[in-house]
Amino acid sequence: MTNPAQLAYLEAMGIPVWVSRELVLDVPQEQLTTVAPDVKEDAPCAESAGAILQAMDEATLKPSGKMETPAAAISNAPDKQLMPDTITDCSSMAWQTLEQAVATCRLCDLHKTRIRTVFGGGNQQADWMIVGEAPGAEEDRQGLPFVGRAGQLLTNMLAAIKLKREDAYIANVLKCRPPNNRDPLPQEVAACRGYLQRQFELVQPRIILVVGRVAAQSLLQTKEPLARLRGRVHSLPGSAIPVVVTYHPAYLLRKPADKGKAWQDLKLAYRVFLDA
Repeated sequence: MTNPAQLAYLEAMGIPVWVSRELVLDVPQEQLTTVAPDVKEDAPCAESAGAILQAMDEATLKPSGKMETPAAAISNAPDKQLMPDTITDCSSMAWQTLEQAVATCRLCDLHKTRIRTVFGGGNQQADWMIVGEAPGAEEDRQGLPFVGRAGQLLTNMLAAIKLKREDAYIANVLKCRPPNNRDPLPQEVAACRGYLQRQFELVQPRIILVVGRVAAQSLLQTKEPLARLRGRVHSLPGSAIPVVVTYHPAYLLRKPADKGKAWQDLKLAYRVFLDA
């Protein structure tokens, strides 16, 4: 890899950077169905990973612009029943109606403690959808997904695979923050399921990148641990949309040693996207 901008993005993620005879984004076909191997370095990065992480910790994220399509221009996609047990029938809702339904939702007790709902944001006709678990404290205050330090790292992760944040659509399994950032309860996931399903139907992404164990288990309807969900290509239940799982950016801020594994996941997702 010789692109200076992309090298800078990888350094911001805390990933060791090397110079290779081939592009690092070239992922062997067999990795699409097997666990991705560990990163192999051809030459270590001259930068100090500790210094990069310290600089990242001091960074703040400025909300990025959105490239939203007016609701009137969105044609209702067919109800593909991507996810079962939907409590709210959102199958015929356009964007504006769907967002209003989320803003006024009272289907679970989270409406009693939230400040704002976090509907989602980005390009409503994106090829990439990013799905996280639930809003945190800062997201609850701003009503925007993935802000703060975790959001800054997510932006860098996407940039490392040549994807601008504003060119993706970002949403969460839950639209309201659970108190004290606890794991979502099953009834809360079920209450929000219809909203996320309709977002999938409206966006029609070519690939979904899921970040974090809770989001992955909820979306794929499984209890498998994250370690077994990573490195494989899944399908969204009831559809052919490919799903790739990786670590949540907040986890990577706590465990920077796993950023190399996250980079393998991103390369896998990029390869799947090219083949989609």
